[in-house]
Amino acid sequence: MSRKSELEKAIRESEQEIDMLEQKRIRSMSSFIEALVNRETPTDEDVEYFKTFSGLIELERENLRKLNAELDRITK
Repeated sequence: MSRKSELEKAIRESEQEIDMLEQKRIRSMSSFIEALVNRETPTDEDVEYFKTFSGLIELERENLRKLNAELDRITK
């Protein structure tokens, strides 16, 4: 398989990973919203899930930027 094809596949997989992580983060955000509506403090576990998913999303976005930059370099 050519490097271009490999990069395109990696980009698709990265985008799918970001979508999946964002869905999980949305679920953890619902706990925050529920706590706010009920005038409660979110649990430490909910806070940790949110931070973890946010960090993973940022890492994957950085990976996606690198993949896109490499693809741009080889297609020009």
